[in-house]
Amino acid sequence: MIDHTGVSVRDFEKSKAFYVKALSAIGYALLMEFPASVTGYTDVAGFGEPPKPDFWISKGVPNQPAIHVAFRVETRAMVDAFYLAAMAAGGRDNGAPGVRPHYHEHYYAAYVLDPDGHNIEAVCHQAA
Repeated sequence: MIDHTGVSVRDFEKSKAFYVKALSAIGYALLMEFPASVTGYTDVAGFGEPPKPDFWISKGVPNQPAIHVAFRVETRAMVDAFYLAAMAAGGRDNGAPGVRPHYHEHYYAAYVLDPDGHNIEAVCHQAA
């Protein structure tokens, strides 16, 4: 079981603002933030469902190749809301909400590229 994961981002404040808006649609919030003076190397921000963050961004050289992170959600409406929120926050379309039957018959997902090109996905595995 994965406890937490994250991505490196070039513009920490811009990416933090993107993730605050995009992930709010799926119930995630900015839960922790530590400056480089605390971490000893860089600024970090943790997002998740209270009380514990499980997705972190850190200021630095963006991962190359870009990372793919998928957030599992309970409803297709949450996938749609994520896509709209992420696009409004400055994300770039990488696959509008829809069924991806090549994965399985109920795989409903949307993909958005964050400011550094990381492929961020919201996916629902439930039937409509």
